[in-house]
Amino acid sequence: MKNKLFSLIIPVYQEEKIIESTLKYYDAELREKFNFELIVSDGGSEDKTKQIAEQFADLVVGRGEEIRSISAGRNKGATEANSNLFVFINADSLPANKLDFLNLLSEIANKQKYEKYSAFACTILPFPAEELFKDKFFYKFFNTYFKLLNIIGIGMGRGECQIIRKEVFEKVGGYNDTIFAGEDFDLFRRIARFGKIRFLDECIIFESTRRFRKDGYIKTLLLWFFNSIFVLLFNKSLSKSWDPVR
Repeated sequence: MKNKLFSLIIPVYQEEKIIESTLKYYDAELREKFNFELIVSDGGSEDKTKQIAEQFADLVVGRGEEIRSISAGRNKGATEANSNLFVFINADSLPANKLDFLNLLSEIANKQKYEKYSAFACTILPFPAEELFKDKFFYKFFNTYFKLLNIIGIGMGRGECQIIRKEVFEKVGGYNDTIFAGEDFDLFRRIARFGKIRFLDECIIFESTRRFRKDGYIKTLLLWFFNSIFVLLFNKSLSKSWDPVR
């Protein structure tokens, strides 16, 4: 495949219910217009995820022999990418406005915008149809908190969408594929040592609230907290797996 302007890399596991609609969001016409590739990295799905993805993605990687961490899936996608800008986005996450999103990525890739930054974190919000009143407080607080972490140089970006230049991704060794939760924080923490990270207020990504609805905010936040502490202190996560919610 010819070199692309950027690579959209989607790690998946058991996503047959949503993967078709997610991939159709980035149809072939858009990929040609903006000169980007769509890569799906499968982590051992036993449903029809991989077969569906092969119909709509430019490339599907992962032989399905074993269930891998999401970190390993993202790394595998990056090794097969043909661009200098990696955009890691989850299967249940979509940009609020895809044309604005793709235009922004094109500007970043062409170094027309934010040239001095090595990586980018996005504003994460729930899909409007799923949003409850309590969600407003949660997302407002954490988007502000993560923006502050980047301003003070700690580095943070939720894994729902992380935008990273290839050179810095390779310099820090990519994601730590032994970390099952908190891998997003770990990567941006390491990137912050070598380059600047920009929190993009204007880049809004909608995510599914399915995990929060299943586990609740308290349980999910406690897992986030303890996994981040383990990453900082021991370079590994407390969780030995990050069970999918389907």
